[in-house]
Amino acid sequence: MKKNGMFSGIVLIGLGLYFFASQFSLPFLKIFQGWPALFVIFGVALLGQAYSAREYQHIFSGIMLFGFGIHFLLVQLWKSWPNEMGVLFFIVALAFLLSSRKMKTGLMQGMLFFVLSFVMLFSERFTHAFPIIETSISFIWKFWPLAFILFGVYILWTKKK
Repeated sequence: MKKNGMFSGIVLIGLGLYFFASQFSLPFLKIFQGWPALFVIFGVALLGQAYSAREYQHIFSGIMLFGFGIHFLLVQLWKSWPNEMGVLFFIVALAFLLSSRKMKTGLMQGMLFFVLSFVMLFSERFTHAFPIIETSISFIWKFWPLAFILFGVYILWTKKK
């Protein structure tokens, strides 16, 4: 990081609030207690640094930390908030999509994670309508690690130009 002013300032303010909240049991500072608040603090600091110093490579990690922190805070605050893996994939998709706007890479990965999160979040609602698809997907789902293995073998055995 070339200019640490924004990052350092946000981290110090956030950590000050975090430790202040742990010493006093004020109801409005309860949100700043716990490890998800640290994710939010460092995510906001990375996003502030990314946009203020035009260091756009920090957008992805800033959105990931901020998004995961907000997600875990909302899981603790509201019992109705979805605590599913699809939400985490949606946060990863957002990180790819928003960072691709400035970095010009990652758009396809973002779309892939978005589709994956959509399937993971809403597939249970459609399973009763498509029993054939459900059984075929469950069969394929058992063998999805083979895709990693085959892709790894492809990378190892293809010649680099």
